[in-house]
Amino acid sequence: MSKRAYFGTDGIRGLANSHPMTAEVALRVGLAAGKLFMSQDDRRHMVVIGKDTRLSGYMVEPALVAGFASVGMDVRLLGPMPTPGVAMMTRSLRADLGVMISASHNPYTDNGIKLFGPDGYKLSDARELEIEALMDQGLADGLAAPTKLGRVARVDDSQARYVEIAKATFPRRLSLAGLRIVIDCAHGAAYKVAPVVLYELGAEVVKIGVEPNGTNINEECGSTHPEAMVRAVKEFRADIGVALDGDADRLVICDEKGRVVDGDQIMAIIADAWARTDRLTGGGVVATVMSNLGLERYLNARGLKLERTAVGDRAVMVRMREGGFNLGGEQSGHMIMSDFSTTGDGLLAALQVLAVLKESGQPMSMLAHQFEPVPQKLENVRFAGGKPLETAQVKEVIAEAELRLNGTGRIVVRASGTEPLIRVMAEGDDEKLVSQVVKEIVGAVKKAAA
Repeated sequence: MSKRAYFGTDGIRGLANSHPMTAEVALRVGLAAGKLFMSQDDRRHMVVIGKDTRLSGYMVEPALVAGFASVGMDVRLLGPMPTPGVAMMTRSLRADLGVMISASHNPYTDNGIKLFGPDGYKLSDARELEIEALMDQGLADGLAAPTKLGRVARVDDSQARYVEIAKATFPRRLSLAGLRIVIDCAHGAAYKVAPVVLYELGAEVVKIGVEPNGTNINEECGSTHPEAMVRAVKEFRADIGVALDGDADRLVICDEKGRVVDGDQIMAIIADAWARTDRLTGGGVVATVMSNLGLERYLNARGLKLERTAVGDRAVMVRMREGGFNLGGEQSGHMIMSDFSTTGDGLLAALQVLAVLKESGQPMSMLAHQFEPVPQKLENVRFAGGKPLETAQVKEVIAEAELRLNGTGRIVVRASGTEPLIRVMAEGDDEKLVSQVVKEIVGAVKKAAA
């Protein structure tokens, strides 16, 4: 695969107003993606653009609009909208392309651009490379005639439409009446829609993280800082807490006692409920190499399998589509339920958990702990360059460690896709042995990197 100049593991991302997150690059994305998705025939083509609440969104959005309009593509602006909502609206409005302006759970000083095809799925690597090739052409190439410029309009009811789509995923026979729910929207993209969905389904809603000012997205709130949700759950004696991230494609939950529930437990809750009612397809769940061995054993005990992929929700989605699975996710809280959505959706995942909570009649603390996680240890090693993982010594130490775990655990050693880090993770029933193994591998990697 050729080296990518702009696109990373999840769209284009970086520090706002410095390369590649500048107005000029955004303009080039609009020009290039517009040309690529318009070249099929001579009808009107359309792109929908949503964003989160970052200050820099006001710089990136007009630049994208200018690029798309100047090659003759019509633009529909959705305003603040969860990433999965943009994917849904791309399909719903029969657009040729969807764009989300967000850097997800990163601080407000970062921003990013994610692209969705007409089917609502994130673009493939091949498509992104085609866009990159066009981005480096002259800005004057392929511009539309003055009579053929794109028209730009706001979609006034986009949030209301997402609210209705979200509510329709909750079982019709149930209501959230009698539940007090804390929802933390991270001052991000779901700050308007998420509390409305929960309220209209009957819940008593305590909302926090719903006052975005352009610079407070993800700041000491949301799924990366669950302490805010935990405090509110205790203060208001809520039945459950739900924390979304800045673009609302992931979630973390806590029970009524304030104990945090991660993505692996959430997958277990949903998989078990769906399997019992014959709604789970593919015979199991897709998760990444980082998911706990406890989840795998829990599923196996129920006759279900856990298929593992590389890290990243795009890898999970690809495997789900290949294997006919309708549930997948990451330990970090990305939950993909393909019956409802083409990408991770924190709010829809919360609704599935709430449905189980409501049907069980139990408190969340009884549901939250579906399995005992196996002791897991993760260490990151920074390295300056080279390929330490390909050296014979490192391979030998890893192989030796796997022999010592002897089938009672797992080792995952991988290079990070976003920074110069080697991540060393081991898990197993013997906590002491796990720590020792990680220490030895980290030592070998450091030696090889030096």
